[in-house]
Amino acid sequence: MINFRYHVVSLTAVFLALAIGLVVGTAALNGPVADSLKETVNSLRKDNQQMRQSVNSLQKELDMEEDFAAEIAQIMLPGKLTGKRVMVLSLPTGREHTEGVLKMLQTAGATVTGRVDIQDKFVNPDNNTSLMELAVTAARPTAPASALPGNGNGVETSSALLASVLLDRPQGTPAVTEADRRAVLAAYVNAGYLTSEEKVTGPAEAVVVVSGQPYVDKDSAKKDESVVKIAEQFDRTGAIVVGGNGSAGGNLVAVVRGDPVLAQTISTVDNANTVQGQLVTSLALVQQLTEKRTGQYGVGDNATLVPRLPQ
Repeated sequence: MINFRYHVVSLTAVFLALAIGLVVGTAALNGPVADSLKETVNSLRKDNQQMRQSVNSLQKELDMEEDFAAEIAQIMLPGKLTGKRVMVLSLPTGREHTEGVLKMLQTAGATVTGRVDIQDKFVNPDNNTSLMELAVTAARPTAPASALPGNGNGVETSSALLASVLLDRPQGTPAVTEADRRAVLAAYVNAGYLTSEEKVTGPAEAVVVVSGQPYVDKDSAKKDESVVKIAEQFDRTGAIVVGGNGSAGGNLVAVVRGDPVLAQTISTVDNANTVQGQLVTSLALVQQLTEKRTGQYGVGDNATLVPRLPQ
C-alpha cells in the first residue's frame, strides 16, 4: 500500500527535476542558443527597417510622379480642347476618380456640358422592366420612343434615350429642345436612376465615361454587361473615351479592348484613377476629336502610355 511518505518523496523528486531543468535550460539559453536568438532578432529588425524605408521611398516616388504629372498637365493641356463640348458620364465604380478626370478636361479648356452620375439602380437587373417603362414614358417629341431600341433591354433602351439628349444628334436629325432635354433628365433623376452633379447646359460632341473595377456581387455578370450596354449606346452617338481603373477581370476597359469592333471606336485609359491617367484621358479625347483615331492607353498589356499627337 502506497503511504503518505511515498507521495511526499515522489512530489519532491518531481519539483527537484523541474528545478534542475530550469537551471540547465537557463544556462543553455545564456550560451550559444541565446546568442543565436539575439542575432536572428536583430537581423529581422534590420530587415523590417529596410523594408519600411523602401516602402516610404516608393510612396515618396509615387507622390512625386503624381505631382510631376499635375505640373506637366498645366503645360501640355491648356488649349487642347478649347471650344470642344464634353459630357462626363460617371459610372458607380468610377466615382472616386471622376473629379480628377473632370479637372483635367477643364484644364484642357473643354466646355463641360455637364456631369451625370449613373446610379447602381440603373444597372440592377431587377429594375429592367421598370427602366424599360420609364424610357417609354420619359421620351419626348424631339426624343421619341420610336427611335429607341425595341429589344426589351431596359438599360440599353434608357441609355439610347439619354445619349440622344446629352449628345449631338446626327446630321439631318432635328435637335432636341432644351425643354425636352430637361424633362428626360428629370424623369431619371426623380426615379433615382441618376444624379446630375453639374447642370447640363446643352448637347456635347463627345463623352468621357469614367468607370472602375468590375462588380463582384451575385449579379456581377449582368451588371458588367449593362455597363457595356451604356458605353455602346453613347458610342453610337458621339466620340467616346473610357477612363477606368485596371484592365482585367471583365471591367469596361477590358471588354472594350477585347472586342475588335468596340476597340475601333472607343478609346480606353486603364489608369484613370491616377493623375497620370487622368492627364492621358484628356489627351486621348484630343486624339479622338482632332484625328478621329482611337487608342488603348495606360499600364495594361498591349497599351501605350500616351497618345502621339500631331505637333
